Amino acid sequence: MRRMFKSKIHRAAVTDADLEYEGSVTLDPDLMEAADIIENEAVHIWNVTRGTRLETYALAGPRGSKVCCINGAAAHLMKKGDRVIIATFHDVPDELLAGYEPTVVLVDENNDIVDPALKEIPGPRKRTSWTPDAAETTLGA
Repeated sequence: MRRMFKSKIHRAAVTDADLEYEGSVTLDPDLMEAADIIENEAVHIWNVTRGTRLETYALAGPRGSKVCCINGAAAHLMKKGDRVIIATFHDVPDELLAGYEPTVVLVDENNDIVDPALKEIPGPRKRTSWTPDAAETTLGA
């Protein structure tokens, strides 16, 4: 059995940060379903803008709202407009590891899901556009 990366929403825009809420992250159910995240599931949130990391749980917001609201004390670490990665992990038996692939949901600056056929590009290469045939470049090249 190994702990494996299960899914993520990559570079979501934080739409709000609410200190007065009791905790969690509120997400659009469309994003949750695309990333195979269920309500109350533990999620890691890695802030690309600020470099902060935390673990909390997911709650469903209004469908179609594109919401990514950081709630409670975590709102001290993340602010509206920050870009975040929301990730989940799970245990996978060794016999199921061959061909294992996590679910990666790429979103744009408005939290709209881009082409689901796009695959994650490992660094140091980067995507030059959201089209499947877009050129990949090496940083510094």
